[in-house]
Amino acid sequence: MQPSIIFLEEKKLVGKKLQMSLVSNKTAVLWESFMPHLSAIQNKVSNDLFSLQVYDKNYFEEFNPQKEFLKWALIEVTDFDNVPPSLETFVIPSGQYAVFIHKGDTKEFYKTSQYIYGTWLPNSNFVLDDRPHFEILGEKTKNDDPNSEEEVWIPIKATKGIF
Repeated sequence: MQPSIIFLEEKKLVGKKLQMSLVSNKTAVLWESFMPHLSAIQNKVSNDLFSLQVYDKNYFEEFNPQKEFLKWALIEVTDFDNVPPSLETFVIPSGQYAVFIHKGDTKEFYKTSQYIYGTWLPNSNFVLDDRPHFEILGEKTKNDDPNSEEEVWIPIKATKGIF
């Protein structure tokens, strides 16, 4: 599973957020609170949804499933005009990303994560950058389907000496 290395331009998004940990996973609650507001967003770029995580700078130094992070359920918009009052804005800053394709049920997502952080990243010419991590849930994403696909975007920067 080799990623595409992509430079992402800044993206404007609208959605909802919740603080959680891997042990206290509130992802379903977050999406259930966001989805009813989707039709009120008038300036969507596409129907792709963003599941985005903001981690503290030292989050990945030592694995701790109880360590909290901020998770967002979002959709990309052209601008922040007419944002429904029940939603918040978020900007993904531009930067380099490694983009992987996770294939299969979301219950198997941990295997993709283990590969990315445990195998690919330590053996690459990159380190994590302090920017949001996210998944794009597009038309190939299907709940509880072994043929489901989603894009996994990991913020990276080249190690010294690599251009």
